[in-house]
Amino acid sequence: MMKPVALVAVLALSLPGCALPNGKTAAPPEEPGMATEIAPPVETRPLETMGAGQSVAALDTTSEAEKKAALAAPAPGGGELGRAVVALGSPADPGLWVQTSLVGAVTKGRIVAPNGQSLAVELRPGTGAALMSLSAYQALGIGLTELPEMAIFGS
Repeated sequence: MMKPVALVAVLALSLPGCALPNGKTAAPPEEPGMATEIAPPVETRPLETMGAGQSVAALDTTSEAEKKAALAAPAPGGGELGRAVVALGSPADPGLWVQTSLVGAVTKGRIVAPNGQSLAVELRPGTGAALMSLSAYQALGIGLTELPEMAIFGS
């Protein structure tokens, strides 16, 4: 008596030569041919013709007086919620704010930058990376490409 494994192997090897139910044998798949379609051309323009975009000053709509008041505001009564590395948030969203997962609702707070400066801000709930407004970056004198670690205090 043949072992079942040997029998399965023999049957498996004999199947490729079998005819299909319609009497024809299976043909090997065809090799793909060369592409016959050509993509339409893409319209491009030099950067000089597209305009220079908006400046940081044009996007930062928080006044210098508002920034000075936020820098001088007393610390809120709440303690430190935590620390977070912040990235620049949407420049189109005005005001002095930080979006962080450390809060569950919009509240007043304060952030302390690595250079020791503190700023009164609106803390907004968020998920993922912490974001800070363009105006807050400007008020603290932080470069727009920097990713500073901020101490975040709640009220």
